[in-house]
Amino acid sequence: MNLRGIVAVSGRPGLFKLVGQNKVGYILESLDAQKTKIVANITNTKLASLEDITVYGEEDEIKLADIFANISAKGSTPDLKDNLRPYFLEVAPGHDQEKVYASDMKKIITWYTILKDLPLFTEDAPETPGTPAEVKLAEEKAVADKKTKSAAAKGSGNAKATTKTSAPAKKANMTSKKGV
Repeated sequence: MNLRGIVAVSGRPGLFKLVGQNKVGYILESLDAQKTKIVANITNTKLASLEDITVYGEEDEIKLADIFANISAKGSTPDLKDNLRPYFLEVAPGHDQEKVYASDMKKIITWYTILKDLPLFTEDAPETPGTPAEVKLAEEKAVADKKTKSAAAKGSGNAKATTKTSAPAKKANMTSKKGV
């Protein structure tokens, strides 16, 4: 299952394919029938790659790709208005029942119904880094991590004292013409 390049955008329903990047943000194409393209602003939009999403587990976290594979093996999905807890116990055994809410289950099942008919759902995940926009996103995250680490290191290290190399200041004339 190839979930690379598929993202969920905060504040927007549905799933999007990462098409590219410009200086303002990421260019995304919706995976619905309309195929609308949007630009997600880098500064105020949060993107979550489906490849990286996990579900809280009692022991270990469960990858979303594993849950999708279990749903696919099961064959059918329940109605979203029904109680999803028993179904989710079958497709995601070992998930933390206190931390995984019904809204999370609905979202995962909705994502599955969007993705199940796409050709990328049946292909294997590639070993290559991905599209140039995905590589750029990964590089930006790495650079941001390095910046925070280097800023912390600079703050804790010994700072050099600044020295002036300019000429000494002129001596002020303090003599008074009155009374002398």
